[in-house]
Formats: sequence, C-alpha cells, structure tokens
Amino acid sequence: MKDLIATSRPVSWVNTAYPFAAAYLLAGGGIDWLLLLGTAFFLVPYNLAMYGINDVFDYESDLLNPRKGGVEGAVVPRARHRRILWASGIATVPIAAVLLASGGPAAAAALVVSLAAVVAYSAPGLRFKERPVVDSITSSTHFVSPAVYGWLLADGRLEQGPVAAFAAFFCWGMASHAFGAVQDILPDRAAHLGSVATIAGARVTVIASGALYAAAGILCLAVPAPGPLAGLLCVPYAVNALRFARLTDETSAAARSGWRVFLWLNYATGFLFTLLLLWTHVRSGF
Repeated sequence: MKDLIATSRPVSWVNTAYPFAAAYLLAGGGIDWLLLLGTAFFLVPYNLAMYGINDVFDYESDLLNPRKGGVEGAVVPRARHRRILWASGIATVPIAAVLLASGGPAAAAALVVSLAAVVAYSAPGLRFKERPVVDSITSSTHFVSPAVYGWLLADGRLEQGPVAAFAAFFCWGMASHAFGAVQDILPDRAAHLGSVATIAGARVTVIASGALYAAAGILCLAVPAPGPLAGLLCVPYAVNALRFARLTDETSAAARSGWRVFLWLNYATGFLFTLLLLWTHVRSGF
C-alpha cells in the first residue's frame, strides 16, 4: 500500500478530482452518487493508473533524475512493478465501467479519451511522452478531460462559455507540462528520452509556456462571470515561468525552484477559484 500511495502522487490527486467535481456541479449536477463516485475515481484510481504506468515504464530514466523518489514520482524496485500495474487495472476498470454506463454517448466518449491518454502517455509502443508537443497535448488531456467528462455527465451543453473555459484550461495544461519538462532536460537527454523541452531547448520552452499561460487568461474573457476574473489567476503562472526565460539547457535544472512554486500555486489558485465560484453563485441567488 505504501508503494501504491507513493506512486499515485497524493500531492496531485486534487488536480484531477477537483476539475471533475467542479464541472459536474456547474453543469447542473447535484450532490448525488455520480458526483461522489466520479470524484473518488478521479481522486485516487485515476492517478494510480496515470502515475503508476508512468513510474513503471520510466523506471530506468527515473533512476537518473534527481527529483524522482519523492512526492514528484516514486522509484519503486522492479520486482514490484507487476503489482503496481495489476493494482492500477483493478482499481480503475470496474469503476470506469460503471461510469461509462451511467452517462450518455458524449460523456462516455470523453471518459474513453481520458483513459486512453493515461495509457498512451507512458505505455510501450505508444509513449506519447516522447513525442514533442504531443507530450504536452496528452498531459493536458489528463487534467482537462475529467472536467469535460463531468460537464457532459451532468448533461451540460457545449456552448461558447464552457468551450472557452475548457480551451483555457487546455492551454494552461500544455503550458504547465512544458514548463515542468524544462527541469528534466539534462536527465531526459541522458536517458535518451525526447520531450518538447529536449527538442525546443530551455529558453524557447519557457517562453512558449508563458505564452500559453497568457492565452489561457485571454480565453477566459470569453467565459461568463467569473471567467474574466479567473483569467487573472493565470498571471502568477506566467510570471513564475517567464522569470526563467534566460535559462540555457546547461542551467535548465534551475527551473526546479519554479516547479516547486507551481505546485503551491495550484493550491492557492484552486482556493481563490473556489471563492470566485461561491461569490458568483451567492450573487446569483443560488
């Protein structure tokens, strides 16, 4: 159990459970069994599958990465890898089957895309994480798709506001993955792994990340209130990333401090975003 908890990265659980729950409620869903089951699914089993598959098939490269072996990724002995994969499947498949059968075709399709992205990112033969740009797109899908699924599960309509919100979230996800990859440029190259950062280089990747954060904020202007205010929450992310715009590939490990700030920003941003949602609904009389 200690290995399974470590490999599921508890520090990141909220990053997938919160988008699902928030989207489900905003789309008109109630506090019902689907909300509870979906939130529990995206809280632990989903992350166990996503990060468990990653930790198993990135084992050799993780041994070369100084930031692995803690909250940012477990380095579990090879003898326990089979258990992690089995546990990921057992924890994920039954609940996913119930969720697939509980929504309409659009919701089911969103969940299938979500689970496919989880597998494709790290599994041998696919390894989307080694395909520059595709790696950032797939990583962003990991976090945006639970929100899309929650919205569709509650029969939410894909109108301008929701689509703009999901697009903004997607830009944020791509920016975050790209920025996170900068700190791994040297160990990834040592392990012969490709990524958007190893191909584009530290400076270009950081600037692209800042631009994507800015794009996310701009897209929020097309989202009904509190969308424009929520867009301001992208500013700290852009500032945090762009302060590393002068990094070279040789000094790319210095971006690690920015990544630590990013992890804390997620909690602060989630808190402020929740307050915005509550404030908006109170003003609307809900």
